[in-house]
Amino acid sequence: MRTVVSRLIHSRSSLPRLLKGRYLSTDSSKVDEPFKVGEAETVNIPPPPTEKLLVLGGNGFVGSHVCREALDRGLSVASLSRSGRSSLHDPWASNVTWHKGNLLSPESLKDALDGVTSVISCVGGFGSNSYMYKINGTANINAIRAASEQGVKRFVYVSAADFGVVNYLLRGYYEGKRAAETELLTKFPYGGVILRPGFIYGTRSVGSVKLPLGVIGSPLEMLFQHTRPLNQLPLVGPLFTPPVNVTAVANVAVRAATDPVFPPGIVDVYGIQRYNQKSK
Repeated sequence: MRTVVSRLIHSRSSLPRLLKGRYLSTDSSKVDEPFKVGEAETVNIPPPPTEKLLVLGGNGFVGSHVCREALDRGLSVASLSRSGRSSLHDPWASNVTWHKGNLLSPESLKDALDGVTSVISCVGGFGSNSYMYKINGTANINAIRAASEQGVKRFVYVSAADFGVVNYLLRGYYEGKRAAETELLTKFPYGGVILRPGFIYGTRSVGSVKLPLGVIGSPLEMLFQHTRPLNQLPLVGPLFTPPVNVTAVANVAVRAATDPVFPPGIVDVYGIQRYNQKSK
């Protein structure tokens, strides 16, 4: 024991001489020996992954607002539609990568899905029952399956609220929408979000004409906020579903596509309004 203590004392007493000698000099006239530092090995570290969003139907009324919202958030944005590049001449349109393709031909999706982390589908349309089922159902089902096979993390589908008796008049439209919803919840159980807005209002461009739908939609949205109990009436109740601004739909759609903690499942019009208010 004494030998160990003696060695410790000896080593401690020799420490100042070591510091004063080779490793540290308090004499400003002396120059310390430089430390020899080997050259560090260069490691190529990839940059952090960039969120890339693909908007299906990005040159439409809702889709164009989704593209703009995503760009405002600093995302890399691409769009796929049958007509390709948007006819809009707004400055933001030049920052979108435009793809021309048809969702009824799934192979046209391959290039557009390259590097994509999330998808928002705004694809829909009206016509005969068979046509409406094909556009609202089959086309979106093809997109959901292709995105799943490509490893896309999140998929947001802009669907539609139930309108009671209207559902029977537009049977192909709603049957197509619900078939696409079922496929989405199956393929993306943890990253699939379905938005069910009612009437979507905002300034809509039809050729060179701009239709200010907000003139009707905005007052109705305020009015129907006070008639929510009527929404529970059988058959006609859903007709009291409040309209919603297109910017609110775009805001919530982009958030749902990029926020990993956004809960999967169905978001009705009241949920869209609530999430939009939280974002503000």
